[in-house]
Formats: sequence, C-alpha cells, structure tokens
Amino acid sequence: MEVPAKVGFWGATSANVLNMIGVGPFLTIPLALAAMGGPQAMLGWILGAFISLCDGMVWSELGSAMPCSGGPYEYLLQAFGPHSFGRLFSFLFLWQAIVLGPISIASGAVGFTQYAGYLLPSIHHAGLVAMAAAVCLINTWLLYRDIRSISHISIGIAVIVMASTAWIIGTGVTHFHSARVFDFPRGAFHLDHGFFAGLGASTLIALYDYGGYYNVCLIGDEVVAPRRTIPRSILFSIVVVAGIYLVMNISILGVLPWREAMHSQAIVADFMVHVYGRAGGTWIAVLILIASFGSVFAILLGYSRIPYAAALEGQFFSVFGRLHAKGRFPYVSVLGMGICSAAACLFSLQSLITALIVTQTLLQFAAQCVAVILLRRQKREPADSWRMPLFPMPALIALSGWVYIVCVSGARYIVVAGMFLLAGVTIFLLRARQRADWPFARVAA
Repeated sequence: MEVPAKVGFWGATSANVLNMIGVGPFLTIPLALAAMGGPQAMLGWILGAFISLCDGMVWSELGSAMPCSGGPYEYLLQAFGPHSFGRLFSFLFLWQAIVLGPISIASGAVGFTQYAGYLLPSIHHAGLVAMAAAVCLINTWLLYRDIRSISHISIGIAVIVMASTAWIIGTGVTHFHSARVFDFPRGAFHLDHGFFAGLGASTLIALYDYGGYYNVCLIGDEVVAPRRTIPRSILFSIVVVAGIYLVMNISILGVLPWREAMHSQAIVADFMVHVYGRAGGTWIAVLILIASFGSVFAILLGYSRIPYAAALEGQFFSVFGRLHAKGRFPYVSVLGMGICSAAACLFSLQSLITALIVTQTLLQFAAQCVAVILLRRQKREPADSWRMPLFPMPALIALSGWVYIVCVSGARYIVVAGMFLLAGVTIFLLRARQRADWPFARVAA
C-alpha cells in the first residue's frame, strides 16, 4: 500500500510564511501610518507581533494535541463537547470559513492587482477585478494536484519572497536616515482616546499581515511528526516574519518620509523609485506580484481542507469529502473555494481586511483561546503533545488582544459580524431540528 505524501518542517514553515508574507505588508504600511498619524504606528506592529505570538501558542497546543485536516473545526468540537456546544462552535467555524475563506484569498488577489496597476496604470477597474479573479482561478489549477508537489511549489515561492524582502531591507539599511524614522508629530504619544483608537486600528492591520502562521494546522494530518512539527513551524514563522516586518518598516521609513509614505498606493515601489529610479520600482513591483500570488496559493491550500474535513464529519455536503482518484486530494473542495474566492474579488481591499479580522475574532479566534483552557482542564491532551509555557497567560493575553481590536474596529463591522454570527446560529438550529440533532434530541455519548 502506498504511503500518502506528507509535508515536513520546512514545507510547513514555508506554507505559513507564504501565507504571512503576501502582498499585505507591501500595501498596508500607509494604512497603519494614517491610522496613528505618524511613525509611532510601529507600536501597532509591535503589539500585533506580541498578540500573534500568544495566539500562536494557542494554535500550537491545539494543533499538536489534534493534528487533523480542518484544524479548528476539530479543536472547537472536542473542547466544547462533541455532543453539545461543540457542535455549535464547530459549525460556526465552518460557517465563517466557507465565507471568510474566499474573502481572505480574495484580499491577496486584490492586493496583487494594486501592484499590477502600478506597472500598468492604464488598466481600468473592471480589468483589475478580472485580473484578481484570474489569480484565484490559476491558483486553483495549481492546487489541483498531490500535496508533495504543492510543498515543492511553496518552498520555491518562499525563496523568492525572502529574497525580495532582503533586497528591501538591504536598500533601507544602506540609505537609512534615522531622523526620518523619529520624526514624530506633536502629541504623537498623548494617551487619549485618539491614540488608543489609532493603536487598535494599526494593530488590526498588523494582525492581518501577520495572519497565516496557523496555516499548517489546516493540513495537520498531512504533516510529518505533527505533534513536534506543527508548534515548531508556527512559532518559528511568527518570530521570523515579525522580525522581517519590523526591520522592513524601519528601513522604509528611514528612506521615504512618512508624510509621503502614508499617501502611497504602492509604497515599496515608491520607496525603490526614491533610491534607484523607475527601474527599481518596476523590479520590486514584479517581485511583490510573485509574493502576493504565492500568498493566494498558500491561503487557498489551507482553506480548501475545511469543507473537506466537515464533509467527512457529516456536517457539510458529502460531495466536498471526495478525493481525487490519483492525487488523493479533496478536489471538489479545492474547486469550490477557488471559484468563490474569484467572486469575492469584487470588494475593496480595506473592506475585505476589516471584515475578515472582526468576523474571525467573534466566531473563531476568541473561542479557540477558551478552547485551549477547557482542554487543559479536561486533561484530554496526549502526553507527548506540545504545551504552552506560563499557561494560561498566553491564551488570556491573546483573547484580550482580539477583544481590543474588535472594540475599536467600528460599530459597522461589529454589527455586520454580529448579524453573521446570528445567521450562523439560526441555520445551525434549523438544521439540528430538521435532523433531530442536539439540542433538540438527546445524543448518546
């Protein structure tokens, strides 16, 4: 019998890094600067890194204890009870993933078109939307194959991404002016409502850019030695990418004045033009297109496994549980997620980012912080699984961080996410009643 191909530490880490270092930081630096009105926006990147590290420990412990496809679906089901509230929470994860998965994928594709627009400024809006949809569909075709080929593609694109960031950082270091980095506006650190609202907004942007360190958890049963590989790849990815982002931000702000940078549509290209002229901007834009294309690839890989895992559990349409006869990959799930992501490219990047983070927090991230505490108390984790240090402080810090950024995100997004949550609960209850399932019937233990 043939042994299924699996992903090792470097393949898992490259998938995480690709998910994290996409087009996000190359587009969102101006948004963070505008949120806080100056280079003090670096505080948002630092706070975002700290929250990500704490939340990464939550994912690491859960992923190590339950390495499986779909990751959080199983974590929430087991932590809150497979015969009670776990059914609701796991369904809500599936509910948000089916909609937010395409949104997350589309955000990378829409970002791709912004740098494509820098290179081809004559393309109109409809053309850019069509281009973003094409990026999603091409990646769907690339993922229509076995996991070993996917691992090789991930590593190759990750090398290009890291080389691009190294060029950006190297350019910034060799042309650095410290006076520009510390050119804070008057009242920059006045601790009033505006400061904390701006800090929350910049942290939300940073968390979007850091997001993806958990990608390996979505393909847990396709990982070599998962109880050790999953936490190592998650924490290593966070530390490496956080360091890259912080140094890259400082490098760019040390060359490009922040008052100019906060209005840029393609900040890294403008940064390179400042140093090398138009040719430098063109070359870096091409490399960023590769990075953003790679992020769409990695995100689609992870999210395509969620409907598949749910279908195996009988919680979603059974057709999504089908595997390709030769490649043994969930081809229906890959196709469905790819097509939906192409449709989501109709929305703006900023709307996609905020909706993504706020809804994920309310329906998944906060619940996982509680789930890891419940599992510890239930003492159901395998003896050889990874455990976070200083438990439960990292989980509580992560939970507090998620609540903070939701509170400052704006009432409109909270209301939309709340309505989305209510719709998910309603659908779950209607479905449970139709099937005489929990909470309308006693389920045997």
